[in-house]
Amino acid sequence: MKKYNFNAGPCVLPEPAIESAIEAIRDFDNTGIGILEISHRTPGWERIMKETADLWKELLRIPDNYKVLLLGGGASTQFFTIPANLMKKKAAYLQTGTWAKKAIKEAKFYGEVEIVASSEDKNYSYIPKGYTIPTDADYFHITSNNTIFGTEMHEDIDSPIPLVADMSSDIMSRPVDVSKYGIIYGGAQKNVGPAGVAFVIVREDILGQLDRPLQTMVDYRTHISDSDKNRSMFNTPPVFSIFVMHETLKWVKEQGGLEAMYKLNQEKAALLYNEIDRNPLFMGTAAKEDRSIMNVCFVMSEEHKDKEAAFMEFAKERGMVGIKGHRSVGGFRASIYNACPKEAVEALIQCMQDFEKQA
Repeated sequence: MKKYNFNAGPCVLPEPAIESAIEAIRDFDNTGIGILEISHRTPGWERIMKETADLWKELLRIPDNYKVLLLGGGASTQFFTIPANLMKKKAAYLQTGTWAKKAIKEAKFYGEVEIVASSEDKNYSYIPKGYTIPTDADYFHITSNNTIFGTEMHEDIDSPIPLVADMSSDIMSRPVDVSKYGIIYGGAQKNVGPAGVAFVIVREDILGQLDRPLQTMVDYRTHISDSDKNRSMFNTPPVFSIFVMHETLKWVKEQGGLEAMYKLNQEKAALLYNEIDRNPLFMGTAAKEDRSIMNVCFVMSEEHKDKEAAFMEFAKERGMVGIKGHRSVGGFRASIYNACPKEAVEALIQCMQDFEKQA
C-alpha cells in the first residue's frame, strides 16, 4: 500500500534528494568514502557548502549585504542566540503560537520583552492585526507560519525597526522580500532538509552593536568569514544534513524556483481547504484569511465529534501518515510542504469523501 507522508517535521523530502543522499552515504563526490565519514575540510565538501549558500542566495534573491549561515541545531537554539546578538534593552514580539511563546521566554533572559499583540485568547487560531510596532525596541520578532495551529502571515510586513522572522515551516514555500528583514532563521526539517541544521540569513550591519561580550559560538560574527570556505565552519558543521539541504534546494530550483513552488502550494492548499469547507463531517480551525498553505489543521464538526477516532483509523488504513493534530488543537493536521505531491493531497481528499459516504 502506498504511503502518503503528512508529518509536520521532520517530514517528506524530494525523492531525488533522498536518492542522492543514499548514494553519497556509499561514495561522496567519487572519493570512495561515504559522506558520513569524510572530513569537512575535504575540497569537495567546501564546494558543497559554497553551492548550498549560493542556492539560498539565488532562490530567495538575497541582497549582497546579507550572509547565509548554516549552523548545527535548530530554531530553538536561535531563540536565545538572536536576543544575545541584538537586544540592548528591549525587544518586541508578536505572539502567534507555541514557538513564538518559547522564543519570548528565551528573550526575557536578555532584557525587556514587549508582546505587541497575541492570539492566545482564541487558541492561536488567527494572526493579530492592527498592532503598533514600538520604535524604541531593538527588533521586532514574528513567527511567519504556525505549524501547530495552522496560521500563516501571507505577506512581508513593513517594520520601523529590524524585523526578525522565524520561518522554520514556510521558508522556500513562496517568494520573500529579504530586504525587509534583519534576520530570517529556522530549522531545516520542514521545507529545506532533515533535522540537525539551522539556517540564519542575517544583514551584517545589525551585528556588533552591543556593549556586552558574547560567547564565541553565540556571536553570529564568529560564523561569518571573509573566506567562503570558512563560513559556517568555525566548528564541524552537520555535514549530512547540509548535503541533503543542498540536494533539496537543487530540486526546488529544478521545479522552477519559488514562484513555481508557491503556485503549486496554493493549489494544494486550496484543494484541501475546499474539501474541509464542503464536507459536513469536518471543519477548519484557523481563521480563513490566515490559513496556512503549509499546515492544514481541521477537526470533526460538532455533530460528528464522536467519529474522530474512526476517521483516524480509516485514514491510516488508506496510507495516510502523520495526520494526527497536535494535542493543543486536537483533530487532524496535514502538513503539505513543498515536497508533498499533489497526489498525496488528492488521496487525502478521496479518503475524506469515502468516509463521508459511509458515515
